[in-house]
Amino acid sequence: MKKITKLTLTALAVVMISANGFSQKLLKKADATFEAHQYYKAIQMYKQAYAQAPKDKKALIMYKSGVASQEINDYKAAETYYQKAITASFDDPAVYLHLAEVLKNQLKYPEAIVEYNNYKAKGGDGKKADLGVKSCELSQQWKDAPQRYKIENMSLINSKESDFSPSFSDKKYQTITFTSRREGALGAQELNLGTNHSDIYETKLNPKDGKWSTPTILPPAISSPVNEATAWVSKKGDLIFFTRCPEESNKQAKCAVYMAKKQGSTWGEATKLPFNNDTVQFGHPCLNSTGTVLYFTSRKSGGYGGLDIWSCTFDVKANAWGQPVNAGPAVNTEGDEMYPTITDDNKKLYFSSNYHPGMGGLDIFMAELSADGKFNKAVENLKSPINSSFDDFGIIFEGKKQRGYFTSNREGGKGSDDIYSFNLPPLNFSCKGLGLSSGSSRTGAGKGETVENVKIKIVGSDGTINEFNTTKDGSYTFKLKEKNTYTITTEAGKNSKSATFTKDGYFNSQDKRVISTVGLDKSKDFIADFELKPVEREIRMPQVLYELGKADLLPQSKDSLNFLYQTLVDNPNIICQLNAHTDSRGDAKKNQELSQRRAQSCVDYLVNEKKIAPARLSAKGFGKTMLLITDDVIAKAKTKQEKEALHALNRRTNFSILSFDYVDPNAPKKDPSKTNPTKKPTEEDDEE
Repeated sequence: MKKITKLTLTALAVVMISANGFSQKLLKKADATFEAHQYYKAIQMYKQAYAQAPKDKKALIMYKSGVASQEINDYKAAETYYQKAITASFDDPAVYLHLAEVLKNQLKYPEAIVEYNNYKAKGGDGKKADLGVKSCELSQQWKDAPQRYKIENMSLINSKESDFSPSFSDKKYQTITFTSRREGALGAQELNLGTNHSDIYETKLNPKDGKWSTPTILPPAISSPVNEATAWVSKKGDLIFFTRCPEESNKQAKCAVYMAKKQGSTWGEATKLPFNNDTVQFGHPCLNSTGTVLYFTSRKSGGYGGLDIWSCTFDVKANAWGQPVNAGPAVNTEGDEMYPTITDDNKKLYFSSNYHPGMGGLDIFMAELSADGKFNKAVENLKSPINSSFDDFGIIFEGKKQRGYFTSNREGGKGSDDIYSFNLPPLNFSCKGLGLSSGSSRTGAGKGETVENVKIKIVGSDGTINEFNTTKDGSYTFKLKEKNTYTITTEAGKNSKSATFTKDGYFNSQDKRVISTVGLDKSKDFIADFELKPVEREIRMPQVLYELGKADLLPQSKDSLNFLYQTLVDNPNIICQLNAHTDSRGDAKKNQELSQRRAQSCVDYLVNEKKIAPARLSAKGFGKTMLLITDDVIAKAKTKQEKEALHALNRRTNFSILSFDYVDPNAPKKDPSKTNPTKKPTEEDDEE
């Protein structure tokens, strides 16, 4: 019995030693696969090794499984692995940093902030922790108040696999090259991600129906059994640059930038550009519009950490590429910066980063090129909805227009990476309103009636001037542009009329409206109604007083005449007649002469002191021929004071409008190129 027991124990020990040896060997292979960045395969191997691994290795296996899952964008699995590593007392603070990152990827910003702070408390890099907290706070703001861009999945060209890095390959922006791992790709299963290899495809836009053609793979000179990605065609269409990544088992693929020349209707043999180095990664090329500067991504020495954006200048005389130059600290960080693209004007570089404050994963940023050819300004995050908590990268713009395409692996897509279109729809601003009658100053008749044929003048801060008349219903409408301030005034006249006042016209409104679309991020309709006073046969104004029995104006009467002066200023085309009247007492001839002198005194004041053009004014004395109150009525008044008050009503000065025909000979002439009296703005006028 003892002999059997001894044999049994010996056999068990042998099995345990063998199993432990097997697990150590498998774990070593899994680690080698992990170090080669073949993450999908490494995860499967870690699963096998975990069951037989010693207890002190399990936490590390969970951590590395989390990193591998994070690298292939399986954030939920990564979160689970990191949580298990923490539960197993994994003592590296990095686990909290990674956990915060995958929580942020899943829009769990409050939870991510907790883990960033845990990372800092456990001895992690305080700068990274604080930057992570800041990015979570900003991300929540951007998510809650997204930009106006309209985002759509390009479902006609996307597949169930990964499709990414679009670029235009013709001047009309109707041909796109992009990278895809779809079925039909060349080569066996890819080692790093466990997916199809990536190849470069092309699709063309049918301008008749606006649909993109079924993507076709580029010829064998470009697409091969290994990974090719991120192609960029020169503006002339004669060169193509792309990334190619040869593979070896258990070794990290060393990607490089290749170039091929157009030969007839196809591409010639691709060659590796001379600045590549077999010991580090190069990729993601893009060429500026003049064909002189190539931007790309690399881990080469001299950078700021991780992947950096570099550039290389082509020397036309030497027919050779120069040495790579780092884009500098405004662009590059200790994290990863990649997928550069340059605008057609060569002024803005777009790229993605996982270090600059962003919403999670890779975010797209813009760097502006200064006059000295360097990136000196702080980069700008494109925010939501272009950026998300997932990876967003590879953006291209259709010339100067605020529309184009980019890549994202956000939720709701067709595959892991999908190509999306973006478009910034124009803001719609308008100003509309009515010309309204203020009614007769005597009776109130006509108040609130709409007034047609009132000229609406709109002057924009961009130098534009538009003029048009209110319609029969008294209305007007005008389309406003973005980022402009407008001053709106009215000009009425003889032809302006309402239902009640149809003969004598209307005065200009004294209202001046200022409307601005500057800083507005939502469409808006502005309302600006204008109230206009109808012209009457005789228009009253504040009482004008003269010296007793004379035509000399009393000082306070000048203030009264300022009412007429302002009317003349507000209505620069009217010609007026000053009308003076006396009461019924005294000699008729003398009253006539006195009233004429008094009317002339008013004209002289306005001409000599207020500088109104003499041609706009005339004087007319009526003596006692146009009494408001007859002597019979006055005689019936009970007291002397009442009678005197009635006589005073007859002693009056008013004015009447003779015409709307005055033209100031000294007025500056209108520039017809800036004034549009009839055309109303269209969509085309607003398009940049």
